[in-house]
Amino acid sequence: MIIRKIQVNDSDAFVELSKKIDESDVMLFEPGERNTTPEQQRKSIERILTEKRSVFFVAESEEKLVGYIAALGSDLQRNRHSAYLVLGVLEEYQGQGIASKLFNQVFEWAKEIEITRLELTVIKDNFKAFNLYRKMGFVLEGEKVNSLVINGQFVNEYYLYKLL
Repeated sequence: MIIRKIQVNDSDAFVELSKKIDESDVMLFEPGERNTTPEQQRKSIERILTEKRSVFFVAESEEKLVGYIAALGSDLQRNRHSAYLVLGVLEEYQGQGIASKLFNQVFEWAKEIEITRLELTVIKDNFKAFNLYRKMGFVLEGEKVNSLVINGQFVNEYYLYKLL
């Protein structure tokens, strides 16, 4: 298994990976809701590759994408020190340390470009992810009430942060 920056030619595989991860029902997109085409994904990857304060790493196992982490930053003076993270790992690859390796890659990248605050959200009852984030050093910052509607029910999200 290797962790590497996403490449433009990963667009087809990344669309497929995203759709599979969406099926977990713990991501922002509902299962089947993502309509991103490989061409749209290619353009998105091209844009991210040009942004200094954003990065996208993928986990690859046996020439297959099995996970990712995106760090989305800003060039605005007031929040250029921070980045918002999105993480996804295929269910059958969870529990193998892939998410930890993805996080560690982002931590290294963030230090190199002087990002000192990382933040993310997690559905309140996603205990597996919440415990992982705490293990990786994230601190609970607050709770967003009725943040999402999943299967017709309002769901809260936790805000977490990590200072580097």
